[in-house]
This record gives sequence, structure tokens and C-alpha cells, in this order.
Amino acid sequence: MSAVRIGPYTLPNQLILAPMAGVTDRPFRQLCRRLGAGLVVAEMLTSDVRLWNSRKSSLRMIHEGDPEPRSVQIAGGDPQMLAEAARANVQLGAQIIDINMGCPAKKVCNKAAGSALMKDEALVAEILHSVVSAVDVPVTLKIRTGWDRQNKNGVTVARIAEDAGIQALAVHGRTRADLYTGEAEYDTIAAIKQAVSIPVFANGDIDSPRKARDVLAHTGADALLIGRAAQGRPWIFREIVHFLETGEPLPAPQLGEVEQILLEHLSALHAFYGEHMGIRIARKHVGWYLASLPGARDFRGQFNRLESMDEQCANVRQFFAERHNNGEEVAA
Repeated sequence: MSAVRIGPYTLPNQLILAPMAGVTDRPFRQLCRRLGAGLVVAEMLTSDVRLWNSRKSSLRMIHEGDPEPRSVQIAGGDPQMLAEAARANVQLGAQIIDINMGCPAKKVCNKAAGSALMKDEALVAEILHSVVSAVDVPVTLKIRTGWDRQNKNGVTVARIAEDAGIQALAVHGRTRADLYTGEAEYDTIAAIKQAVSIPVFANGDIDSPRKARDVLAHTGADALLIGRAAQGRPWIFREIVHFLETGEPLPAPQLGEVEQILLEHLSALHAFYGEHMGIRIARKHVGWYLASLPGARDFRGQFNRLESMDEQCANVRQFFAERHNNGEEVAA
């Protein structure tokens, strides 16, 4: 695997955990890094620093114990506010600032942030120059292939980014109009890679080691962002790393290891959020981990009614004990 550089940082491999709001919190970042991700990116944070006093925002900030290099993603549409947010994050310990121009969510785009910005190339240039000049750490950018399929301006925006001093560019292989529907396309990412000399990272539908190899080959990208495929399957990083290095698939984890990873994850969630909030956040993660296992739907219905950390852990242990008793050994 070739080395990936972002400014002064050399990543250990070509796999990056994509930032996902409500998912890539500190417990999940630490877990994915331990299981093979070369870089993990914190959840998207608003560029309006006046809103950072909320509990929700404070939990999304960089924390002690976060794996280095510490990358934080910010979102907004005002160049000065984004510059201020970048400076504040660096003061808090961020070592890489990532700007979001890839999120298609209406609540982000309606505020002229996320991928809505790709409609206004002059504003893109102003934002990027403003943030790059505000901090002395590398600034990276996440974009989509364009606004809609008739307006795929990803190559133009990539060149604007390179001219502004952006150190690496992540491209999701869909337009803003596509949201997360249909299949990602990689031809535009390949064209962007040809058009600029900064590192380009491919993103979108990379959900298996073979898909990872094929996307790297098709796009020529320097690295891959893995997002939704890591939900409930954080070991996907080590599986892809192993396959890219050896050409051999890594066996699926044994159920005992899945149980151990899940229980450690639950414990970290409860410790990070406190029991009340941790219990609620644990529910979605448990649903993802168990989604492909027999009996998961019935189990999830009862699990989501549990109101204590001890009950959650005991129920997970019981679920896996039943799988073992049924002779099931390997996660699907």
C-alpha cells in the first residue's frame, strides 16, 4: 500500500473513517483506528462557534485520547465564520481541518452549506482561501461530483481547492441531487484525480475489500473513505488492509470476537456520554452490529426497551450465548 500524506502527516494506510454525524464520536473513532483505519475524522461541527456551548456540540469536539492526527470537520457557508471555527478547533487540539462541501442533507444545504456550496464556485474559492490562511495546519475538503447530473463541476471545484492551498480532497461519487440513492460513480473521481496533483480520496459505496481494490484501481485515488459500511462492522478496515496487502480475504471474525468488540464499544459509549444518553446511542450501534445475525430483529425490539447499562450488556451476552449454543461461530 502506498503512503498517504496530508501536509506533514503520513498515514499508516489508505483507509479513512469518513465523518458521520451521530456516528463517528470518540468511542467509534478510537475503535475504528484500533481495527485498522489509517485516519479517523470527527463528526461534522457547525462553524457557528456561538453554538458550541451546547452539550451536543461539546461532545463532537476533539477530546483527550483522540487518535492522531486529529482531524475535525466543520460546515458552514460564511468564510469568516468558517475561518474562526478553524482557528478555534486548532486551539482545542485539531491537527487537520476538514471543510464539508459534501453533505447533501436538507438542513445543511438549506443554510447554503455542505454540497449546496458547489453551486457557487466564487464562494467556494473565498471560503477555502479564508480557512487556509486562518490556520497553520493542513486544510482538507470533502465534495461531491457536482450539484446534479447536469452540473458535475467536481473537476472545477477540485482545481479551485488546489489553487487555494487545500492539502487533500475527498470526493463522494454522487451529486448533491443523488443524496445517497442509486450507485456511486467513480469516473468523475478518476477525472478529478487526473486534474490535480494533491491527494484525492474516493468515497461512496465502498463496502468490501474487493470493492475497495476495484475503486482504487478505477480512480487512481490515493486513499478511500469508508462511512456507512463501518457501522456495526468496524473490522472492515483490517479486512480491507489485509486484502490490499496480500490479495487474500481475511476470515470473518468469530462471534466471540464480535461480542467482545460490541461490549467494549457499549462500555465506551456509556463512559463517554453518561448512562442516560449512552443507553440511547448504544441502541443504534447494537442494531447495526447484529443486523445480519439470525434473531436480530426480535432481539432489537426488546433491547430498545432496556433502560440500564447493565441490562444492555447482560442482554448482549445472552444473545451471543444463544448463537453459540446454536452452533453459530462466524459473523455473517
